[in-house]
Amino acid sequence: MIPRTSLDVWAKKKIGAGTASLTRELISSYQLHKLQEIVRWAYYHSSFYRRLLAGFVETEMVCLDDLCRLPFTTDDDIKQYGLQFLCVSQSDISRVVTLESSGTTGPAKRLYFTPADQELTVEFFQYGMATFTAVGDKVLILLPGERPGGVGALLATAVSRLNAQPIHYGLVHSIPETLARIECEKIDCLVGIPVQVLALARYTGADALPSFRPKNVLLSTDYVSKPIVAELRNSWGCEVFEHYGMTEMGLGGGTGCAAHAGYHLHEADFYFEIIDPLTGQVVSDGQEGEVVITTLTRQGMPLIRYRTGDISRLLLEPCSCGSVLRRLAPITRRKEGSISLGIYGQFTMADLDENLFAVAEVVNFTAAVDCAHNATSLKIAALTTGQPGTSVVEKIHRALAAVPAIFLARQNGNLTVNVKAECCGDLLTPSAAKRAITEWK
Repeated sequence: MIPRTSLDVWAKKKIGAGTASLTRELISSYQLHKLQEIVRWAYYHSSFYRRLLAGFVETEMVCLDDLCRLPFTTDDDIKQYGLQFLCVSQSDISRVVTLESSGTTGPAKRLYFTPADQELTVEFFQYGMATFTAVGDKVLILLPGERPGGVGALLATAVSRLNAQPIHYGLVHSIPETLARIECEKIDCLVGIPVQVLALARYTGADALPSFRPKNVLLSTDYVSKPIVAELRNSWGCEVFEHYGMTEMGLGGGTGCAAHAGYHLHEADFYFEIIDPLTGQVVSDGQEGEVVITTLTRQGMPLIRYRTGDISRLLLEPCSCGSVLRRLAPITRRKEGSISLGIYGQFTMADLDENLFAVAEVVNFTAAVDCAHNATSLKIAALTTGQPGTSVVEKIHRALAAVPAIFLARQNGNLTVNVKAECCGDLLTPSAAKRAITEWK
């Protein structure tokens, strides 16, 4: 029998259900009340929202569907009016996270959090980790943020509350050193970035395979492909869980359970919508679209109908773990993350991940095109275990041919592909940034 996600316990506690069973009716009633509260709070305390919601009539929000009457907020709004989002004094802000523009110019995006806002993240981490972390477990945290308020520090606090032992290591730089730490500390659980953990599992250096291996792994911060999950299960014999979050969410959005069928959503602190990216209309449940979030409990910098740019869908069938929390399908692309090959179709970084990580020697790669809207050239630079030979490059080319749009464009002479591969050796270049296909000029 699959154990129910521990997030149910947390949601029931947050909602104040008492001894009653957690139901969709209870969740919806709670979310409506919290939406009314946060919209009122934002309107009366934020100069940005006072302008944005100028036409809003408080008494008109009588059901969850009424939220769609409100306008969206976007990346550009945060970049241009960041401080005007604040509903508290700047002196009440304990953490500011700056997300640099993806281009060479343009303002940075800054997110502001109060101590209470960060406590929401710790609480979500605590209950999310409880799904697979037992009392006394040693948890190796391969994430940045040693300073107070960073993701690593918040996760360490959450693990401590489970009476487990957090070991904050940081990003992987030396693969042998990290593997030695896993061996020495007899690590039970490991939290890390997909490609970095894959490099640990595929490392072929001397004494590469530790005799002691994690029993549970949580992958976060980037897309998790099926080949990565399969490699970790096969090499380490562990269970692999996935987390969905972004800085705008305060890092916590949803976590997978033992059923491994999507992310159970953080519904006590967020209201999720899926909209048509072009029209902005809310789509039917189960239909794919852009994920939109509204924070229900954040006080410092609430976000109302914030367009995340992530493309996904709500899963309709009940989870086999028995939870009533809604689930989100894994994020495979972003609204602006697809590369067009004209009449031959499109491809995404997730498409490349699913196929290139199926090549046993590949531990990471970068991808670049000459033009995202009508690409005619694709460059792949792969990092491999051991010294790559001609056969590895040929395997990568065959893997790329499994992506329909790439295969068709190459077959018809409309796409050139250049593949280079080099050995990653013992060292990685630490990075917590999401991987994406870049465009060269």
